[in-house]
Amino acid sequence: MAFLVSPGVNTSEIDLTTSVPAVGTSTGATVGLFRWGPANTVVQVSSESDLVEKFSTPDSNTAGSFLSAANFLSYGNDLRVVRAISSGFETQSNNSTSNTSHDITIKNDDEYFNSYINGVEPTAGNTFVAFAARYPGKLGNSLKVSVCSSDNDFNSWPYAPFFDAAPNTSNYALARTGNNYIKDELHLVVVDALGEITGTANTVLERWSNLSKAGDAKENGESIFYRDYLYRNSRWIHALGHPAANAAVANGNTWGVTVATANNRVGNTFFLPAFSTTTYTLVNGSDGIITQADMIQSIDLYLNKEKEDISLLFAGDCGLGGNAAMSSATISNRYLTVADTRKDCVAFVSPAKANVVGNVASVTAVTNFRNALTSTSYGVMDSGYKKQYDKYNDAYPWIPLNADIAGLCVRTDLQRDPWFSPAGLNRGQIRNITQLALNPTQSQRDALYKAGVNPVVSFPGEGTVLFGDKTLQGRPSAFDRINVRRLFIVLEKAISAAARSSLFEFNDEFTRSQFVGLVEPFLRDVQGRRGIFDFRVVCDETNNTPAVIDRNEFVGDIYVKPARSVNFIQLNFVAVRSGVAFDEIVGRF
Repeated sequence: MAFLVSPGVNTSEIDLTTSVPAVGTSTGATVGLFRWGPANTVVQVSSESDLVEKFSTPDSNTAGSFLSAANFLSYGNDLRVVRAISSGFETQSNNSTSNTSHDITIKNDDEYFNSYINGVEPTAGNTFVAFAARYPGKLGNSLKVSVCSSDNDFNSWPYAPFFDAAPNTSNYALARTGNNYIKDELHLVVVDALGEITGTANTVLERWSNLSKAGDAKENGESIFYRDYLYRNSRWIHALGHPAANAAVANGNTWGVTVATANNRVGNTFFLPAFSTTTYTLVNGSDGIITQADMIQSIDLYLNKEKEDISLLFAGDCGLGGNAAMSSATISNRYLTVADTRKDCVAFVSPAKANVVGNVASVTAVTNFRNALTSTSYGVMDSGYKKQYDKYNDAYPWIPLNADIAGLCVRTDLQRDPWFSPAGLNRGQIRNITQLALNPTQSQRDALYKAGVNPVVSFPGEGTVLFGDKTLQGRPSAFDRINVRRLFIVLEKAISAAARSSLFEFNDEFTRSQFVGLVEPFLRDVQGRRGIFDFRVVCDETNNTPAVIDRNEFVGDIYVKPARSVNFIQLNFVAVRSGVAFDEIVGRF
């Protein structure tokens, strides 16, 4: 306690209420191809409608990634998505812009804020384009931006009926200058000119009224400067350089300057473009060609477990999108590597589409694919693909099952606990399916299971079911089962988080006893919920020897007997004569 200089009472609090925290077990994560949305950054998605809102509806090229994500969201509501795009110079993904001579790639909002929000091209240092699609992709070529920057031509502007009155002078400018002729306001609409977004050409997607050309203009404490406002609110565009000025006026374009600066210009007005209504058609957007390097770069965003807290990492269709040059095995292995490196999540993968769709030797092809993968208890592989209805394209594509298997783990978490098996008739029912590419027989299931592949089977009258719960562990052990692996992930994450409270404390009997007092009640709770059969926690002088203490270390040994799922059932039906007592024969067969 603090030392008092003169007589008095000092009060202090010592918090010994630390407990083992709950940890997330149902957060999914994936990487894929999408027509729209932020790229090379992790985005949280909570539902299929939210997926559409952030990444747009799929086309035939992106259906595999989109429907995989949507399938997972049919089981849970917490998914992290990374959109992969092409970074190659010749085949890069570009944003649509209002300038046909410039190809730019603004991957996400952070990149725009760091490099483009001032309207200057980072490499050339030039103001070069008025507007750009918010994200890369050819979908942006459907966009058109129309601006009315004064009341001069408002009544003849095609979009005037969408607004109550013509733009004029903002309250902010009027209050600071007393000059009603500043005319800093503008109206703006974003239009789906080609109908690629809404299905109807020339549909107005967004309309923004009474924005300001003044760089310092605010309303209710928020900037209404049009470039800042669009950055905060528009789903479809970014503003970059200001529209071209009218060369007939000597002052040039004052858009972006402060109200005071504009007020001191000749004519006391924000200078107008050549015409007070201007329409910009966005062009040159492209999806690019995704390479393995692009996919791996995006998958690696999940490597930092301190930044991204995830539990169920699934490969979807590996982002192939029709690119035959990419290898499903290479991409699947990268997912497995990320999970094995983090050691706090499980990666779910499927065989290559060619292994099971239209392949009569599919079981051999699937086992060969598995043999090309990394062996790790942090990986799970299923047996194939399902056909499902794609309502966005009115089609029936083949979609890999790995997102569903990850989703079954979410269902298991919600119904029971992570240490229960997600397989079987009780918790292993697959959703959104019309047909399996491979519906393995008993002998085929035997071959798959021996290789560490979990069969998915359609049983007449019982549905389509995950019928195995093995991990990709290469040798027999407790960790060759999904429920055991997930049990230990929960234990390790939760107890590790609790152990952080012991950092920088003394390694003495008090601290060690406090640690044991934290861990044992938590393990008793898991035992009571059928996760473990028995446990023991050792944290005393036997494993915290003087040598350990002198190295500033602290050791806690936690011994656990995990619960095992039933994989094999033996039922013996014994017929006996009517005069035989059961006690005479029970236990002899």
